[in-house]
Formats: sequence, C-alpha cells, structure tokens
Amino acid sequence: MSRKSILKPLMLSTVLGMSAVSLSGCGYNNLQAQDEQVNAAWSEVVNQYQRRDDLVPNLVKVVKQYADQEQEVFTQVAEARSRAGSIQLTPETLNDPQAMENYQAAQAEMTGALSRLMAVSERYPELKSDKLFQDLQAQLEGTENRITVARNRYIQEVQGYNTTVRQFPTNITAKVFGMDPKPNFTVENEKEISTAPEVNFGE
Repeated sequence: MSRKSILKPLMLSTVLGMSAVSLSGCGYNNLQAQDEQVNAAWSEVVNQYQRRDDLVPNLVKVVKQYADQEQEVFTQVAEARSRAGSIQLTPETLNDPQAMENYQAAQAEMTGALSRLMAVSERYPELKSDKLFQDLQAQLEGTENRITVARNRYIQEVQGYNTTVRQFPTNITAKVFGMDPKPNFTVENEKEISTAPEVNFGE
C-alpha cells in the first residue's frame, strides 16, 4: 500500500472530524436537539386536544338525553368540532404563523362551545346528577388541565429554540440551514394558556 493511499483516508477522517467539531461549535447540534424537543412538545399538545375531541360525542349524547331541546348548543359544538378537526398542524407546518393562528382560533372556539354545552347542566338537575355525565365532566376537567400543561411546555420549548436561533453565533448557523424562529401561542391567549379553563360544572 502506497503512502498516498494511506494518507487519503487519514485526511478524510481529519476533515470529517473537524467538520463535526465545527458544527458542534456553531450550535448546529443544539439547534437540531431543540427542534426535536419543540416537535415532541407539539405532539403532546395535539394528543391532549385529540383526547378532548374524543370526549365530545359521549358528552353530547348524555346531555341530549336530558336536554334534547338545546339544539343551538349542539349545533355550535358540532360546528366547532368540525373546524378544529379540519386544521392539522404537522412539524413541517408549525413554522407557518397563519396556520398556527388558525389552529389556536379553532381550539379556542371548541373550548367556548364545550363550556356552553356543559353549562346546560345548570338548567337540568337530573343531568347534573347523572353518573356518566359526572364521570365525563371529570375527564374533561382533567383533559383541560393536561392541555394547559402541554401548551406551557410547548411555549417554553419554542422560547428556548427561538432564543438560540436569534443569538450570535448560532443565528448564522440557523440562517445557513434555514432554521427560522417558530410562531408561538399568541399574547392574547396568555391568560387562557396559563390558567386551566373552569370546568367544574356540577357544584
């Protein structure tokens, strides 16, 4: 084996090693790790909203048994659920501020519709005392709390990622690799995000 053939792999290894150190030093690895953390946090937000969505048919069913005349409320819930279900945000579309705003608006509408549905129980004592209804409202309350926790975690992850993307020298690396700041939950929803909605409907 010639000296040249021995040196070639050594030089390649050296270049690769230096490249890895360079990428690490400029924050690339950290950006990738934070991006994955943001995606994982978002998946949990979606999971908890889906958990809430899955409760809706049973909630409507049990309320209808006692308050079938509340058709306007049922229609509002059905329409809100349809809109919320029609907007799906993947990690790829999370960078779209308009898509994020639309998603938030749809979920906020679902929250309002569910509040109106559950408030119906105040006018129907038999509904309030129904064991299945009590179980479902407890599940809804727990789910709303989990949504709040998941959203707060997502907010924190995005804040950390966006800070890294904007700071020097990692902002240079971010620009090179097309890693832009991500949209977050809006300031208008800050109070809603930091405080779980009231879902204590039977007391």
